[in-house]
Amino acid sequence: MDFNFTEEQTMIRDSLARLIREQYDFDTRTGVIKSESGWRPEMWAQFAELGLFMAPFSEEDGGLGGGPIDTMVVMEEFGKGLVVEPFIPSIVCGGGFLKHAGTDAQKEEHLQAIMGGASVFAFAYAEPRGRYNLADLETVARKDGSGYVINGHKAVVVGAPWADKLIVTARTAGDRRDESGVSVFIVSKDAAGVTSRDYPTVDGRRASEVYFENVSVGADALIGEADNGLPLIEQVVDEATAAICAEAVGAMGVAHAQTVEYSRTRKQFGTPIGKFQVLQHRMVDMFMEHEQSISMTYMATLKLGEDAVTRKKAVSGAKVRIGQAGRFVGQSAVQIHGGMGMTEELAVGHYFKRMTMIDSEFGNVDYHMKRYTALSAAALDIAAE
Repeated sequence: MDFNFTEEQTMIRDSLARLIREQYDFDTRTGVIKSESGWRPEMWAQFAELGLFMAPFSEEDGGLGGGPIDTMVVMEEFGKGLVVEPFIPSIVCGGGFLKHAGTDAQKEEHLQAIMGGASVFAFAYAEPRGRYNLADLETVARKDGSGYVINGHKAVVVGAPWADKLIVTARTAGDRRDESGVSVFIVSKDAAGVTSRDYPTVDGRRASEVYFENVSVGADALIGEADNGLPLIEQVVDEATAAICAEAVGAMGVAHAQTVEYSRTRKQFGTPIGKFQVLQHRMVDMFMEHEQSISMTYMATLKLGEDAVTRKKAVSGAKVRIGQAGRFVGQSAVQIHGGMGMTEELAVGHYFKRMTMIDSEFGNVDYHMKRYTALSAAALDIAAE
């Protein structure tokens, strides 16, 4: 199998790496996340100018004809720079829903704005009692004439403070955890009845608790089929999970490289600590965890276009491996740096925070281990029949 990137993908990677190196250094990022806004709209515009937002979309939709691999390339570089701008919420999730199930009118109105960077989307799907179950919804959208009225509460909506549109999952039929009866809507952030409480997250991003009180939307706000939105949601979330795995790979690589460099300069008993065999072994283990994570991320990304069971197994397998590897690499990096690794002034601690948060997004290690096991058991049962 050819794992080489195309000329276009290599160009995107190199251009983005140079931009992040020159304009997204650690000190600059620190200033940004401590600012009132928490991000740089001008940097978002530069990402758009590079074509990053168009790369994952087909030429028919006005994109550059790329796909998940292009997203993987972008997210790995974002992971290296600890980029806080909302590429996954807006491009992967918001654009993903429109790409897979948007009407021509919805694509014309929203997808073009997303790819141009003029509109920022956030994905409001998690709920306080949902526990990663995408069908566990207390947010309700009841039919009202040709449109709907939405009521509910969405938790930890990443990127919502910067968004002008929300992708909202809601129950339109059935009971709280039924797989049927789930629908997906586009809701304007400034719509009457939408309120939010914004806050910084531990890894430097911004999120919101979003509340919907009798929020009216028209029939054109519905994405895909009414009452049958769960398969679409699962597909987009799997794509976002693969993308966040690529981000973790980028972060792991930098955490390992910074640790190796530190071990060459930090001396103990008059000797660089990198000379100590036990630390050499630990850093080799970090390297191996990173390499295995790269392979699992590639595998999951390549299988996003397969049937649902194959896709889900690949993504869950990768998320488990990335969660375990990120914890090991992050903890080892902090430990080898000693007390400095826990300070805000040193970058390695921020990489550890981001990798820790990645484990909890779109399902943690325990959740994806259970999902992988259940899918494997179901496949064996089918084979036995």
